[in-house]
Amino acid sequence: MIDINNLLKNRPLKGNYFAPDAYLQGDNEFGLLENRSGARLLAIPDTLLKGLFTALEAELGSGSGIALFSCGRSWGKSFYNRFADELAGYYEKPLAQMEMIQFLQCLKECWKTHGWGVLDIDLKYYQQGFIVAKVMNSAYVANAPQGKRPMGFLEAGILSSFFSQLTGQDLHCVQTTCESLGAESNTFIIGMRDRVKSVSAWLEEGHDHATIMELLCRQQN
Repeated sequence: MIDINNLLKNRPLKGNYFAPDAYLQGDNEFGLLENRSGARLLAIPDTLLKGLFTALEAELGSGSGIALFSCGRSWGKSFYNRFADELAGYYEKPLAQMEMIQFLQCLKECWKTHGWGVLDIDLKYYQQGFIVAKVMNSAYVANAPQGKRPMGFLEAGILSSFFSQLTGQDLHCVQTTCESLGAESNTFIIGMRDRVKSVSAWLEEGHDHATIMELLCRQQN
């Protein structure tokens, strides 16, 4: 008969690595904020975010989106490396050996614990070469200038770089819906650049996200 006590002792169950009460640690006296591995974290106030967005818009105009996307790409690469290293150490196996459901849950919890909003990853179109990501209550979009275009450039850059590192392919990311324009969430399509290059034109033509996904899948046939 299997001894449950020995089983649990030999193979302890791992909880949520990104649980806020365990992952976020700080020293109020010195104003320090760290994660559970000892890496420094930075708390960015809304006022600073709004100021950064406003300054970029004033200096670069529509080009601010390109700058933010580029920053997101650089940030996303570092984010992936740290994410992979921390999980590999905690679960004692490389990211490539994790079950997909466990990996996605960790990514969602990580995103939420860092205060970036609520992330959902849809793999419905994976066989067609696309990943759909949705972010609700985005801290970045909430502080971006309101206008006539989606404002999730920073997140698009992060997602494109993160999944590029994960898959080993140079992926691009395009936003199709935005909370700043009244949508319930910020929706992003991730895929090879030449496959998603038509999305911007379809958005200009007024197509919604569902129609764009139909057009993308039809384009692959």
